[in-house]
Amino acid sequence: MITYLDGIVTHKEPTRVWLDLNGVGYELLIPLSTYERLPRLKERVKLLTHFHVREDAQTLYGFYSSDEKELFLKLIAISGIGPKMAITILSGASPAQFKSRIVAGDVKALTLIPGIGQKTAQRIIVELREKFSGADEPLPDGFDALFSGSISDEALKALKALLSLGYRRAEALNALKKASQELGTDTSVEAILKSALNNM
Repeated sequence: MITYLDGIVTHKEPTRVWLDLNGVGYELLIPLSTYERLPRLKERVKLLTHFHVREDAQTLYGFYSSDEKELFLKLIAISGIGPKMAITILSGASPAQFKSRIVAGDVKALTLIPGIGQKTAQRIIVELREKFSGADEPLPDGFDALFSGSISDEALKALKALLSLGYRRAEALNALKKASQELGTDTSVEAILKSALNNM
C-alpha cells in the first residue's frame, strides 16, 4: 500500500497533480482543497494517498491533510458513494464545514454540492452523523470565516484540543475568535492554540 508520496510538482490543475519521485511520475486525483494548498511547480510536496483498484482501473488519490483523507475514506464506505463523488464532496466544502453540516442535518446545504441529491444527502447524514458528534457538533455561523478557508481544519483541531482540556465550548470559541484577529498569516494548530490559550 502507498501511504504517501513526497515529490516534485511537475503539473497541477484543480482535479489532479503530477509528482516526480526520482524520475518516476505519478498522477494523483485531488480535491480542490488540496489543489489550493499545493506549492508552485518544481517545488516539493508530501501528499497522503489512497490507492483505489477496480477491474478496469487503478487510481491514486492525493490529500494534503489527514482530515481530507479521513473524510474521503468515510465517504467511500457509504453505499452509493464512490471515490469520484467523494472527491467532489471534498471540493465543495472543507472537512470542518462538511462535518458541521452533517451534524446539523443540513440536507439543503449538502444538495448544493454537485451530484448530491436529497436522498444521497439524507443517506450521508444518517451514516456519518453519529461519527461526527461531540466536538463536531454544529459550529456557529461564521466559524469558518474566523480563518482562511485553507486552514479551517486547523481551527477545528484547535477547538477540539481546547474542549479536551475542559474549556466550555462558548469560552473556547470566543478565544479562537480573538486568536483569529492576532495571527495574521501564522496559522498552524500550535499557533492557534497558543494564541487562544493566552486569550482564555
